[in-house]
Amino acid sequence: MKIRVTINGALYEREAPETVNLLHFLREYVGLTGAKEGCGGGECGACTVLLDGRAVNSCLVLAAEVDGRSVRTIEGEVRDGKPSALQQAFVKRHAVQCGFCSPGVVMSARALIERNPKPNVEEIKEGLEGNFCRCTGYVQIIEAVLEATGQEPSIEERSHA
Repeated sequence: MKIRVTINGALYEREAPETVNLLHFLREYVGLTGAKEGCGGGECGACTVLLDGRAVNSCLVLAAEVDGRSVRTIEGEVRDGKPSALQQAFVKRHAVQCGFCSPGVVMSARALIERNPKPNVEEIKEGLEGNFCRCTGYVQIIEAVLEATGQEPSIEERSHA
């Protein structure tokens, strides 16, 4: 089946089986390997990408479903060779350890920020609910999102994260 999809602003047209999911389409047919397969069942969020601006687990979406649509991956966060402010905040706040889940967490945070430019701690927690991380403390992730949105967490917010 021929799939035409805009990924990170560029149009891609690829032949792929009807049964291939978006995660494998991105990795094997387009060569974008930022999204990772963790659980393969939509539970961990490591494969999160934006589909028409909404965070989705790419392991649960068939590539055929994205025909004619727009996908943004972690690779789309880089502009002119520089990481986005969101990625920079993740590094500054030490919200990245092994890095396996980080692309999915960043993309979930991106979707949150695009619909709510100044989320509070509770909204950030809700926005990242589908992302599981074993290495990094969630406090650092929340601080990174707050920093990327021009906010600074208070002592009280830190203790409740």
